[in-house]
Amino acid sequence: MSNVSSMMVRPAALAGSFYAADPVALMADVDAYLRDALSSNAVVTSKRPKILVIPHAGYMYSGLVAAKAYTRLVSDVNTISRVVLISPAHREYFNGIALPDCLAFSTPLGTMAVDQLGVAVLGGLSDVHCNALAHEQEHALEVHLPFLQRVFKDLPPTRQPSIVPLIVGNISALVVSQVIERLWGNEQTLIIISTDLSHFHSYTQAMTMDSETCQKVLHYQTDISSVQACGANPLNAALHQARLRELQIEQLAYCNSGDTGGNSAQGRERVVGYASFAMYEDVNKPPQTSESSLLDIDQGNQLLALAKASLHRATGAPELPFPVQEDWLEVPRATFVTLSKEGRLRGCIGSLLARRSLGEDVLTNAQSAALSDTRFTPVTADEAMTLEIEVSVLSEPVPLSFANEAHALWQLQPFRDGVIFMCEEFGRQYHSTFLPMVWQQFPDPVQLMTQLKLKAGLSANYWSDSVKIYTYRVQAFGHSHA
Repeated sequence: MSNVSSMMVRPAALAGSFYAADPVALMADVDAYLRDALSSNAVVTSKRPKILVIPHAGYMYSGLVAAKAYTRLVSDVNTISRVVLISPAHREYFNGIALPDCLAFSTPLGTMAVDQLGVAVLGGLSDVHCNALAHEQEHALEVHLPFLQRVFKDLPPTRQPSIVPLIVGNISALVVSQVIERLWGNEQTLIIISTDLSHFHSYTQAMTMDSETCQKVLHYQTDISSVQACGANPLNAALHQARLRELQIEQLAYCNSGDTGGNSAQGRERVVGYASFAMYEDVNKPPQTSESSLLDIDQGNQLLALAKASLHRATGAPELPFPVQEDWLEVPRATFVTLSKEGRLRGCIGSLLARRSLGEDVLTNAQSAALSDTRFTPVTADEAMTLEIEVSVLSEPVPLSFANEAHALWQLQPFRDGVIFMCEEFGRQYHSTFLPMVWQQFPDPVQLMTQLKLKAGLSANYWSDSVKIYTYRVQAFGHSHA
């Protein structure tokens, strides 16, 4: 629950109509839908959805169909930290895409914070603007929040996901697709497309129309009309991205209001259709660090032995045998060697690019970490025998593509990405890097970027068009008193 002023919170507008206003009753309702969805899922998958398409009617009508989508998140509650919610406008007519002007959204179950970094990511896009009136009574975003709050209920308040709530007005699907692309992020970011299907046809007509629409979704067709889905523009935009990125699409559920609360003969004359879908990124896509470049434990231990032998030789400590030079040590690789004493940094030197053989790079960096890290006095022979050593083997740095600083930060993966910051100012080159372990000190991307700038010799708020950012992954080996 967020500690924000009530003036900064968008209050629940649909509690008592689309869903229960009493928090105990609401929890019971949502939990019952989730239990029913889990028990009726024919296939349990470990795949993590990137996009969920979910209906937004009153819970008595579409609650179970929505729950079928939300149960796909149960195994990912520790991964997802932000949710982009995109819906069509139902209450107000406007051009473009509307952001709220608040810091949080409220439901009877508490508040969900609006992700301010996500809002900043959209800075500079002329079609995205603040429109509090559009959000004031809109149901198509609000109905999703209690489901999210119950799915993530076991996480501490500081780890609850934040939201980027967007309402799509009069704008093309192509523009919406560009916004989705900007907010794509990484595995921490989930995108929810909020849409119902056909409206106010007979039960039989709706079944036929909705079946055709579902087939269009499953075949990545981006010509779905507003007659087929009220959220046609956001849905078409998501399908455009799904096709570009080769996402797999799975239909999770379908029904219409004639199957639920309106199941009388009269109710079946004017029904609304509901379906949920999950879109998954390719789990077989090669990781940033290829499997062939990964080292095994025995090789890691040899690197540690090499670093330790080099450390002892550099400091005058008792000589240790150097490992036998094997072929894999001749392959060019970039490494960092980190020395610690009782958990505190004592020296760290490394290479960002593979300019030397792996063995030579470790040998050289171990010596430099002991004697040439200007932040510390040189390591003594007595110290060398008690220091902890970690050898980090780096993947090739990958350039990050970004539209602004917030967009760059949005894409970083805390605790996984090593980050390189580079820029040129008045003819001078500035650069710095942090290994993934540094996220333990600065877990927020804004904090990490601030420290990278300071480390490079720049001000904390520096930014320019010359900035380049690269990310890399690390395979680290180490043990106490190495």
